[in-house]
Amino acid sequence: MTAKLRSINDEVFAADDRIVRLGAAQVAFLCEHAAASPRRRARICAHRGNDDSLHEMLIAVCADSYIRPHKHPNKIESFHIISGSVDVVLLDEAGEIVEVIELGDLASGKPFYYRLADSLFHTLLIRNGVLVMHEVTNGPFVANETVLAPFAPPEGRLDDALDYLTGLKRAVARHRYSLGEPHTS
Repeated sequence: MTAKLRSINDEVFAADDRIVRLGAAQVAFLCEHAAASPRRRARICAHRGNDDSLHEMLIAVCADSYIRPHKHPNKIESFHIISGSVDVVLLDEAGEIVEVIELGDLASGKPFYYRLADSLFHTLLIRNGVLVMHEVTNGPFVANETVLAPFAPPEGRLDDALDYLTGLKRAVARHRYSLGEPHTS
């Protein structure tokens, strides 16, 4: 049985089934739409609406997508990696790295699950190809409650965003080196 999906916009789809079932076909669908999306990501929302108390999403993010560092006051979020690998970069108020959490799918041997209950700035550095993850957070979703990092450029300034990502990747490598961690790619 395939999930009935309703398009919200070019990168957001909603599962309209009473009982949501997502599998390989939906992962392929998301990867295809992420590749075609200007922001290089796509999601299927399994929750029924923005006011739901629990939000669950299957998300595909291409490696060249820029996710501006942000935080969610009074929210908890968790990721379960389905395929791919990612560095979740936690940042302080000045944009300095607090921690780098390396995640991968089950076959990678890396941790595949992450949960953030603190209101810290964070972003994703997808290591290669396309990351597919299951994200869970508490609702309701109110767009203006997400705090965007003032130290990082907006998504619309692509050249600045790419420069920021290049600098952040270098900072992550220095952070790993300072901790004596091996460099992985």
